[in-house]
Amino acid sequence: MPTLLVIESSPRGEHSMSRGLTKLFVENWLENHPGGRVVERDLMESNLPFVTMPWLGAYFTPPEQQTPEMKDILRLSDELVSEILEADHIAIGTPVYNYNVPAVLKAYIDHIVRKGKTLGFSGEGLVHGKACTILMASGGVYTQGSPIQDRDIATNYLRLILKAIGIVDVKVVAGGNAKSVDMGQVTRDKFLQTFASEVAAAARN
Repeated sequence: MPTLLVIESSPRGEHSMSRGLTKLFVENWLENHPGGRVVERDLMESNLPFVTMPWLGAYFTPPEQQTPEMKDILRLSDELVSEILEADHIAIGTPVYNYNVPAVLKAYIDHIVRKGKTLGFSGEGLVHGKACTILMASGGVYTQGSPIQDRDIATNYLRLILKAIGIVDVKVVAGGNAKSVDMGQVTRDKFLQTFASEVAAAARN
């Protein structure tokens, strides 16, 4: 039974454009994978701590030498890593803030890039045989041919991180000009339908 891991990072709830794209993706994925399992990880509800000195101390201590307190510090990080390793397809829903991903998604990345688990001690990726779809909503348009294409830090950053841990089958649905919904120029439903065919194609993977 294939497993889809859905990672949400927008704080806007039902008003979120990226969450709308992700919902559409899940619906299509389930149609293509009857009986598939969906695991949802909402970063706005996970209370992810940023990396601290105690966390780093636990991280750099070999597992067999970790104290119970160290293991407790890494417990959530271990859970997040397990979700990645158990998934067949990963869907990341994210807005773009100041050209990059929101802080909560960066915090998540710091928790799942783990030496000995997702990253080898020589820097090689350990996560193989998985696909990832990035469902991104941004106020600006950064796709190829855009005059501000060089500002597409978020896409490049996520591709780099995913490749670093071994995930190279990556598709991006770039929901640019999402600000048109906030400005009342187009409805949310119409905006989402603009990307419906792209989402459906990615969900067939």
